[in-house]
Amino acid sequence: MLTVLQAHPGLGQSSLARALGFDKVTVLRVLRGLETRGFVSRCPAPDNKRNVSVALTPAGADLLQEAQKPAERAYKRLMAPLEREQQEQLLQLLQLLTGELEDEARAAFVPPARATSSLRQSA
Repeated sequence: MLTVLQAHPGLGQSSLARALGFDKVTVLRVLRGLETRGFVSRCPAPDNKRNVSVALTPAGADLLQEAQKPAERAYKRLMAPLEREQQEQLLQLLQLLTGELEDEARAAFVPPARATSSLRQSA
């Protein structure tokens, strides 16, 4: 959640739920917890006051930064059995699968290119 918010500051709650593949109620519950702990802020969206915009706070950005190295280690460990070509193939297949599911989604979500390229670089 924090990674998506870092890539898309001010993203709406519904778009965030779609990006994560979670239902809106689950995302709302997690957001409330993150907001209580000072990691995100929620406010009316500038373009539509009925929508809620979500952004990382400085504390949320710090938490995300702290989590980056353990996440990279876990990613490398997960991908270690695969050769470089297989890793790339796996990522392509996962993108294909999520792209096919997009037709059934209520709201389209385009994953940030930065997140995809950083995964490839850390492998």
